[in-house]
Amino acid sequence: MSKSQTVVVNGKVDADVRIIERNEIRMGLPSKGRMAADTLDLLEACQLSIKRVNPRQYVAEIPELSNVEVCFQRPKDIVRKLLSGDLDLGIVGLDTVSEYGQGNEDLIIVHDALEYVDCRLSLSIPKYGIFENINSLKELAQMSQWTFEKPLRVATGFPYLGLKFMKENGLRHVTFSTADGAVEAAPALGIADAILDIVRSGATLRENNLKEIEGGLVLETQAVLVASRKALIQRKGALDTTHDILERFEAHLRAIGQFTVTANMRGTSAEDVAGQQLSTFNFCFSNDGPTVSPVFCKRDVKVSADYYAIVICVPKKALHKSVQQLRAIGGSGVLISPLTYIFDEETPRWRQLLSKLGL
Repeated sequence: MSKSQTVVVNGKVDADVRIIERNEIRMGLPSKGRMAADTLDLLEACQLSIKRVNPRQYVAEIPELSNVEVCFQRPKDIVRKLLSGDLDLGIVGLDTVSEYGQGNEDLIIVHDALEYVDCRLSLSIPKYGIFENINSLKELAQMSQWTFEKPLRVATGFPYLGLKFMKENGLRHVTFSTADGAVEAAPALGIADAILDIVRSGATLRENNLKEIEGGLVLETQAVLVASRKALIQRKGALDTTHDILERFEAHLRAIGQFTVTANMRGTSAEDVAGQQLSTFNFCFSNDGPTVSPVFCKRDVKVSADYYAIVICVPKKALHKSVQQLRAIGGSGVLISPLTYIFDEETPRWRQLLSKLGL
């Protein structure tokens, strides 16, 4: 059972005095679109399956994590509910955290690179008219057209980040019109001079005769795991659950594109085999070095190590070369398998999180 008491001051929720009485840990996930699908894929790859009766259900469970309740929400609502205390953890884009979190110290980025929905928040202007020869933010700022009476009009869904960016770059005469979609059409319709929006491939900009400009990059963004500082410190089990999720994410992401290569090699000893490999290979491995172990055979009643198994971990781009070099030093029976997880003794992001929390 969840109970909460909210103090309302002048029509606004005061999150600092919100009293929360619930036992479950709540995690917000995107409810729709590409980020929602990619988030579910990541969780599934990390053995964190979502259990819900039907796709329209907005509350679900993760059986592998006890006492965790999943809430499917719009990304901006995830950030707002983290701040209000209704959620403890969430996965959203860094752009959404930055826009709706507005630098609030209660929001902590637990994992800053989940490696999907990579894009950028960027300022773009038309390729035509008065902007035809304008190719940088500096040139845009120096245009004499922008005055107090006639400011640069920017259409965006990110007014907080937009205003902050413009102030930092010396553009004093700017107004913003908010929009949640299809902002690329604003300049052609004459309702804006420029747009500040999320860019992935840039194809939509080109189709609408728009261009990014030098110095116009506001933010590189991708999916992140974010948490409420108060929840991590005060909510029973929240920190341990976060540690579990973080370890799973880190282990899976480290393993992407990594392969285990196993080969049989003859040699006088494990040290001899390792020495051959280390003196021959001229690229770096993702682990500290080769693992070498004896392969025992029985000959004439006697059991002995006739050859050794060597195991190395290599990135995909070095896979073919590693096989060639293993063969060159006598490797045979080469086996290759993709890695699913690579667990460290402790993830650096966990130590960073504890430091942020003062623990």
